[in-house]
Amino acid sequence: MMKLKDSVYWVGVKDWEIKRFHGEEYSTHRGSTYNSYLIRDSKVALVDTVWTPFHEGFVEDLEREIGLKNISLIVVNHTEQDHAGSLAYLMEKIPETPIYCTKNGAMMIKKHFHKDWNFNVVKTGDSVDLGENRLVFVEMPMLHWPDSMATFVSGANVLLSNDAFGQHYASPYLYNDQVDQGELFQEAIKYYANILTPFSRQARAKIKEVLDLNLPIEMIAPSHGIIWRDNPLQIVYKYQQWASDYNEGTAVVLYDTMWGATKKMALSIAKGLGDRGVGVKTFNVGKCDKNDLITEVFKSRGVIVGSSTINRGILNSTAAILEIIKGLQFKNKIGAAFGSYGWSGESVKIIEDRLKGSGIDVVMDGIKMQYDPEAEDLRSCEDFGAALAEKF
Repeated sequence: MMKLKDSVYWVGVKDWEIKRFHGEEYSTHRGSTYNSYLIRDSKVALVDTVWTPFHEGFVEDLEREIGLKNISLIVVNHTEQDHAGSLAYLMEKIPETPIYCTKNGAMMIKKHFHKDWNFNVVKTGDSVDLGENRLVFVEMPMLHWPDSMATFVSGANVLLSNDAFGQHYASPYLYNDQVDQGELFQEAIKYYANILTPFSRQARAKIKEVLDLNLPIEMIAPSHGIIWRDNPLQIVYKYQQWASDYNEGTAVVLYDTMWGATKKMALSIAKGLGDRGVGVKTFNVGKCDKNDLITEVFKSRGVIVGSSTINRGILNSTAAILEIIKGLQFKNKIGAAFGSYGWSGESVKIIEDRLKGSGIDVVMDGIKMQYDPEAEDLRSCEDFGAALAEKF
């Protein structure tokens, strides 16, 4: 248990070993945390639990620190297993304890755990008095599940923001002013890019709603990662920026290659872009972490994708990254396709169709080369990149 402010304590878990999250869908190079919070007042409130594998230690610590029978109520901001995974084990010990959650939260808890506990359904503006502090609830649907909400601890002026403003980032420290700022913001933008991008419209509206409330927010404590105590609204303003069809005016060239021909094309296209002043990064998608790649796509204005043709299709690593891009629904991006082939040459058309299906504006017909490109072919690729640069 670590004190954050008068009455508010962190009772979460730091997971140093986890390297993949959401099954295998999200890379966590720096580990993660499962942040649970305890408000000790005339009434004691527990806000969220921790991921299922840590349930025994989590509940044992609560028993030792506060005594389970002294917990007056439990707030479930989000029912996903990394937040509510320990709930069933905890409720075995204190089954009558009221649970505060959204309407969708109550439905999802029943679907997850098949229990009909003492649910208290809340909506935005509802509150619970604890004594010196009051819990005020703010629904945040689709940030990033339908059940999501945040809890403001009025009195301590702490916003328990759930998944919003978090990062998958374990550190010896708790607070944003104690850690490497480059690491912190890299993990924060990666988190937004890979998880919250599809819900940017909802994020913009909800952030405006929260800011319009003029809450005296002195600390933002998310469900994962570092707690924002130094200028806490800085991450809110970053979210406003990221949620507004964000890009940095750069280009990213993503490719995979069988025997090196598509790689030569990729590097030449990148050179053509760079020679015209466009900042560009080039990645072999078969060798890079997909979530890091998605972060680069998020930051880019231009998305140029290439693949060798194989079995009248594209290489599976290229297909996989295109499928992720489609699901994330990026806005305000342009794209183009390229590729090498031996005899049939379908890859460029397939990539163009998938980019278009993802909402990316394909601004030029793609370029393809048969077998190993010669010097003249590579000059054509440079010209292709230079022409693309004019579209930025």
